[in-house]
Amino acid sequence: MVHVISFRTTRFDLSKETPNPINPIAGESFLKWLREELEKTQYTSTEPDTEDWGWYITVDGSDASYLVGASADAEEPTPIVDWIVQVHRYRSLKDKLFGRNKMALEDPLFSIIESIVRSDNRIEGVEIDKNA
Repeated sequence: MVHVISFRTTRFDLSKETPNPINPIAGESFLKWLREELEKTQYTSTEPDTEDWGWYITVDGSDASYLVGASADAEEPTPIVDWIVQVHRYRSLKDKLFGRNKMALEDPLFSIIESIVRSDNRIEGVEIDKNA
């Protein structure tokens, strides 16, 4: 199960992002900001890296590891940009076979990320999907 946050904002300057060499999709600026916010918690994360669907970081803490991905829909040059952030909990093959360590509806990392996003008054239209 993947948890997804979607929102709109003018907070991040996509023109200052490193170009994604795989696909021209933004996401680095959000993840850099999120990393700084996560440093204030018990979670640590890697530097943002590219994927064909956007950008991602690996986040560790609370006895779990996660992939947090971000992508911005910036096809039209408008100040407000639509964002999608997805949170996947890493699970071993054994975990998957035995149905263990699934992402809980009230996952602690996802709750922190949701709180971070909701607390920024420049971010609007926050929507949550815990069954993606």
